[in-house]
Amino acid sequence: MSGSYQATGPVGRFVDTFEETAIAALLGMMTLLTFTNVIMRYAFNNSIIWSLEVVLVMFAWLVLFGLSYGFKVTAHLGVDAVTNMFSPPVQKVLALIAGAVCILYGVLILKGSWDYWAPFADLPPTTGRWFPTGLDYAARGRSFFETDQIPMLSGLRFLEDMINYGESYSKLPRMVPYTILPVAAALMLFRICQAVYRVWIGKAASLIVSHEAEEAVKEAAALNKGA
Repeated sequence: MSGSYQATGPVGRFVDTFEETAIAALLGMMTLLTFTNVIMRYAFNNSIIWSLEVVLVMFAWLVLFGLSYGFKVTAHLGVDAVTNMFSPPVQKVLALIAGAVCILYGVLILKGSWDYWAPFADLPPTTGRWFPTGLDYAARGRSFFETDQIPMLSGLRFLEDMINYGESYSKLPRMVPYTILPVAAALMLFRICQAVYRVWIGKAASLIVSHEAEEAVKEAAALNKGA
């Protein structure tokens, strides 16, 4: 059965609050901006030219936040037909092995996310093909890259001196929307570690805790019997 694990530590509670607040805010802003643009288009024959790009950015943020949040609410699906053939102790060992592989995958995703985002923030990406071996200070910065239509926010003008060497931005720098990449990767790695820890201390039998597909098949079979 799917469910939701409540964090008990301060870090876990902070991450829970951060994710839930961000997801709710993104959904609300996307709905409000889309509704406003529809009203302006059909009632006033006008539109907010940058709204589509902003909604696309917020939708991407929502999806990436959802990757890590899915581990908390146990919404990710998995196949445990093979592991269920073994005894509980063996299942735990297999789950921990799978968790170690997932953690390794999360580290690789975090490295790749940082390496992609860092040049846009005028920061050095890491060296090394698979794992960080240092920082590449010779990498060419891309902090001057801007979004297509999103206007520059006055509250973010400090970025001009911080990452763009005093040059002004006419549009929002790409560094801002791309920030979600390392943030979401770090959150996903944190959630994976949480899931593995639950298996380690015996609070979960495996990393697979959601069986919506199996439950849907059972419900369909029950309905067919009733018919």
